[in-house]
Amino acid sequence: MPSAPSVTLSLPDLTATQALGRRIARLLRPGDAVLLEGPLGAGKSELARALLRAAARDPALEVPSPSFTLVQSYETPAGLVHHYDLWRLERARDVLELDWDGARDDIVLVEWPDRLGPLRPEHGLTVVLAIGHGEERIATLAGWPDRIGHLAGTDSLT
Repeated sequence: MPSAPSVTLSLPDLTATQALGRRIARLLRPGDAVLLEGPLGAGKSELARALLRAAARDPALEVPSPSFTLVQSYETPAGLVHHYDLWRLERARDVLELDWDGARDDIVLVEWPDRLGPLRPEHGLTVVLAIGHGEERIATLAGWPDRIGHLAGTDSLT
């Protein structure tokens, strides 16, 4: 199987990370999975918050971290988006109790997707965030061969 196309972007500050979230939101379709990886403090929640606000077309949308509830769902023009934070998930099969199978027909946004094990979607967009110098984050995006080119343009990240 060929490897998924990928692109690496330097995100110099929080504003650029949020702009990437907005850019991803514009490309969402029902059935999509956006998988956010990276260490604590890398910006996964900030990127998720920007993506959800843009998808809902509501810059003031309240987007609490689903760390304790494990999943929050949002109505958007692109469809229902389920935001999962799997940090506290003990076993991959536990996500099934969170209506994972039903949510896959909608859009899923997943922080800590490594916790999904064999349930990890094969054709999602994976965004790996790494901490750079100061506020900089390095984002490596892989997947979405028909759309990843729209995420690579630096004009959208400012």
